[in-house]
Amino acid sequence: MPAQRPSCGHLLPYSYAVKKLRRGTYDRSADAAYFNISPRIKAREAVQQDVHGIDGRGEVILDFDKDGKLLGVEILGAKSLLRPSTLKQAKRIG
Repeated sequence: MPAQRPSCGHLLPYSYAVKKLRRGTYDRSADAAYFNISPRIKAREAVQQDVHGIDGRGEVILDFDKDGKLLGVEILGAKSLLRPSTLKQAKRIG
């Protein structure tokens, strides 16, 4: 039996999330990364956030629109929570 990939819970299938989360930005001065799920996020479109603290190393913040659809993922403490290869692929903004 092939190894099962972890799921992203009820939000997105794992393969979709991995593909979509590859495009993002990284601000080195803030040690924060942002990965868009939605192609374009308008100002004030994210009306709900779900914040997850990760063992005191940082936070993962999920941004949702008014319909509960996931727009993007912000990662604070990105150097502690992401692989270096992921940060390297992200566009540098700071």
